[in-house]
Amino acid sequence: MRVDLGTLGFAEGGYLLVKRALRRTATGESLTISGTAHTLDVDLRAWCRAEGHRFEWQAAPDAAGGQASIVNGGAQAGRWANARRVGDGSASGDEVAEHAPRAWGLAARGATIEAGTPEFDFHLVDKVNVWADTAGHIYQQAVAAQWDPAAAIPWHTSFDLADDLEDAVVQVMTYLIENETAALIIPSRFIAQLHPHFREVMQVLAIQAADEARHIEVFTRRARLKRRELGVSTIGGQTSLKTLVDEPDFAIASFLLSVLGEGTFLSLLWFIERHAPDPVTATVARLAAQDEARHVAFGLAHLGQHLSRDPGFRPRLADAVRRRHDVLRHTAGLNEEVFDALLLMAAGSWEHEALRQGSQHLFQLIQEMDDGRRKRLTRLGFSESEAEELSLLHTRNFM
Repeated sequence: MRVDLGTLGFAEGGYLLVKRALRRTATGESLTISGTAHTLDVDLRAWCRAEGHRFEWQAAPDAAGGQASIVNGGAQAGRWANARRVGDGSASGDEVAEHAPRAWGLAARGATIEAGTPEFDFHLVDKVNVWADTAGHIYQQAVAAQWDPAAAIPWHTSFDLADDLEDAVVQVMTYLIENETAALIIPSRFIAQLHPHFREVMQVLAIQAADEARHIEVFTRRARLKRRELGVSTIGGQTSLKTLVDEPDFAIASFLLSVLGEGTFLSLLWFIERHAPDPVTATVARLAAQDEARHVAFGLAHLGQHLSRDPGFRPRLADAVRRRHDVLRHTAGLNEEVFDALLLMAAGSWEHEALRQGSQHLFQLIQEMDDGRRKRLTRLGFSESEAEELSLLHTRNFM
């Protein structure tokens, strides 16, 4: 095979023609390059040395330039001699590896990576600790279900609530804001620790954080719709959330937040939607609940696979619930302002019978929360007695 560069310099794009021709030759085959550029000899010699190809130059008599004979050194030559495909070793390289070496760095799964790339300080590098086969599907669902707060919520709907009822809504929104803030921080923290080889999980966590940011926005906007000030935040509530934010293990944090906390919150959000005194409150609760359902689904899928491969991890999850309970046993749990606000929202008025009905609805909610936690726990392989015990130990702050 011959390539005539003419007056085209090697650095002017001639090297692309040489590369292209070499890709069409087999290892050990020769390629003739000719040209009249003054530096062609020097440029080709240096490039062939770096790439691992044999090189011989023959100057043109009585003229500039000349021709070179290049013998293809093959894929095992030069800078790519020790390169490897990022993946599990399959032909496509796009299968998810059981362990992702830190030296793979930021390379896309399936790419060929040059040897000697720097190691990145990723902590979550083992598939068993982070993966769910449904992660890609959950991410696609989340992308399709994104909603615009400005368009999806009837902010301009006219309504007037009694002052006490509006104050109750504001207090509940204040409570939701701080809980959703914790739910934003936790996945955001783990994204930076996750090896990008597990890109679908990274995408799920990123869109979870985006969901929570949107929830914080709409809860804040509803709280300030008719009031300048928000409600109260208590020591017990913040202490409960701090135990979630401080949890260093990804799988345990996912269990405490997504399976127990956000699973419980699903019942709360549907309760708020059902008893909302105005269409704005009902809509923000409904849309947030739809997002939270995906967060719970990912947590269950990930932990289900984790436990199927490592059943010995299940006692660690139970111990995490007990440790959290011990830390919080001296706190008040759900502050009375939030409890009272939820009761008044469910009642809708100060009438005796309305309050009685509201109280029944609220205690029914607490029972529904307990039932939901037990179902999710048994789905993860806990016995009914274990599920009952662990559900009862879940924080009284709901999240």
